Amino acid sequence: MVDIKVSGRKMTVTDSMREHVNEKIGNALKVFDITPMSCDVVLRAEKGRANPESALVEVTVFARDNVVRVVTSDADIFAAVDKASDKVSRQLRKYKTKIVDRRQRESVKTPPQSSSADLASLLVEDDSDELVREKVIEFTPMSQLEALAAIDLLGHDFFVFTNIEDDEVNVLYRRNDGGYGLIKPKTEEEDDD
Repeated sequence: MVDIKVSGRKMTVTDSMREHVNEKIGNALKVFDITPMSCDVVLRAEKGRANPESALVEVTVFARDNVVRVVTSDADIFAAVDKASDKVSRQLRKYKTKIVDRRQRESVKTPPQSSSADLASLLVEDDSDELVREKVIEFTPMSQLEALAAIDLLGHDFFVFTNIEDDEVNVLYRRNDGGYGLIKPKTEEEDDD
């Protein structure tokens, strides 16, 4: 049985809401039954005339060293939970498929190298930019294929990880034209070339 923690922000979580979350999200988590796995569900109410879908559900699943995060909204909290359970189920199936495929593959393909023009396109100069949030993370050693799975699971545009092949910090990012790019530090061997 997966531990599902249900909490509310700007709303009181009733017993019926808690039961609905445990039933729906619990069934979605059965798709990928591994240990250790835990799940945090946050039910939130956003009030305002401009926001017709005021009920938000945030689901964060911690499966071993990976995180699957889903956010859904609807006018009704129960409908938002139903949407979230469907999304969690899809994300976990996708992750499970990638793990099975990776184990079946014998050769590892590396993503194409990023050119300086690609990296320069990431830099944007703007005097009004300021640091608004700082996040401290633990770099998990993983392969490039595992990092590709993690970036899809999280739904982020980039992912920072320690590459197990060279024990260096790498940044995997989603390209605007499709595909992914990899940023890694220059090594001494590349300086000699």
